[in-house]
Amino acid sequence: MYNRAIIMGRLTADPELRQTPSNISVTSFTVACDRAYSKGAERQTDFIDCVAWRSTAEFVCRYFQKGKPILVEGRLQVTNYTDKNGDKRRRYEVVADNVHFVDSGRNNSGDSSGVPFSAPAGNNGANTGIAYSNGDTEDFEEIGGLDDLPF
Repeated sequence: MYNRAIIMGRLTADPELRQTPSNISVTSFTVACDRAYSKGAERQTDFIDCVAWRSTAEFVCRYFQKGKPILVEGRLQVTNYTDKNGDKRRRYEVVADNVHFVDSGRNNSGDSSGVPFSAPAGNNGANTGIAYSNGDTEDFEEIGGLDDLPF
């Protein structure tokens, strides 16, 4: 069996980069994900805690801010603990392996479902999306504004 979680939503706050005592980068962030709903029903949102380590954490902190759409691929991790009152608790979070940019535009129906960006040309025709899992954050170039976009 395989533990795999894929969530898409918007960041609830700016991610902050921290360092462990052994100097490993880590960030924790929460993604707000809308639930599917029927017509006339009130929308509901789930708030999913996520954690990213090392260069993935650095990437998230550099390129994502509060309110920005994000797609996170990883595994669901469950941690059991006892709180200060002695009650047993359980915490769920997604440990991010890959983080994707998501198109924040709206489709023709007015729904902002978000679609992962397609990969740039030259990837042998594979539509794998623009993602970051392993590598150097220097592989990316920041774009100043919409006027600087190549399309």
